[in-house]
Amino acid sequence: MFIDEAEIYMRAGNGGDGSASFRREKFIPFGGPDGGDGGNGGNIYALGDENMTDLEAYRFTPQIVAKSGGKGMGRNKTGADGGDIDVHFPLGTIIINSETSMVAAEVLKHGERILILRGGKGGLGNTHFKTSTNRAPRQFTEGTEGEEGTFKLVLKTIADVGMVGFPNAGKSSLMNLITFGRPKVGSYPFTTLHVNVGIIEYPEFYDRLVLADIPGIIDGASENKGLGHKFLRHIERCKMLLIMLDMAGEDGRDPLEDYSVLIRELSLYDEKLLERPIVVAANKMDEPAALENLKKFEKKHPNIKIIPISCLSEDGVPELKAEIYSVCKAQAVPDKNHFEF
Repeated sequence: MFIDEAEIYMRAGNGGDGSASFRREKFIPFGGPDGGDGGNGGNIYALGDENMTDLEAYRFTPQIVAKSGGKGMGRNKTGADGGDIDVHFPLGTIIINSETSMVAAEVLKHGERILILRGGKGGLGNTHFKTSTNRAPRQFTEGTEGEEGTFKLVLKTIADVGMVGFPNAGKSSLMNLITFGRPKVGSYPFTTLHVNVGIIEYPEFYDRLVLADIPGIIDGASENKGLGHKFLRHIERCKMLLIMLDMAGEDGRDPLEDYSVLIRELSLYDEKLLERPIVVAANKMDEPAALENLKKFEKKHPNIKIIPISCLSEDGVPELKAEIYSVCKAQAVPDKNHFEF
């Protein structure tokens, strides 16, 4: 199961208390204070990890707590620090403070390390309070508490290509053909119930692209019909959109109407999505009705790039794969989207 939302509680370590101690050594009368400082509590960092694909790791780990600093000791010994914790997140994770709804961090790069919660500071030992008039201070300070909070995790997949289409248009079949992903294929609505991410290899260029297959959008998704708009956030950072159409019009569908509905639903979610380059994969061209429908589509949308394909015979699939690479490489990385939840 693909988990793209989770909630966790995190707490940084508390600082250790300072020590009130005095030297007790033979032949050294009035040794004076020698209480050490407490250790600092552990910080909590978010660490970008390209080897993670979703937030499943935090489905059963709702709490992450760093160790507290050790208490100061005599002979001016400082307590041990609590030790920092690196919490690994998949790229594209947004960490939101549940109480304030403010974005605490956004993890975008592998190895990127972002401070989320700061550990408490260790207290001072009584050595710090020695003066010429107070040679035997018993004062010390306690360590401060570490920061804590409950955080909502939202994953926006970082993919090069976002693929959308109606149920049964052939998205899963295409993904099986051009990526290493193996999504479920079936002849019924909503076969895909979560986002599938696959890698398109281009060995001739020593390169690869990431394709995100977004679960079927239907008319009225903006009104929460079907699967709604829940998964569209996964294409906000894509360089291009791949719209998959059943050009044969099976099940009484009209590919021109399907295209209009998809564009409308994408626009209702975020108009900025339509600023991305769009390529239409006209699937099921092996069916008799597909050719006539394709002519109608090309006449109505002369400026849209259309690649006729058949996932059954694999005709046109290499050309589509090449077009995807060409379009993606011509695009700059889109700007970050504003956060709306």
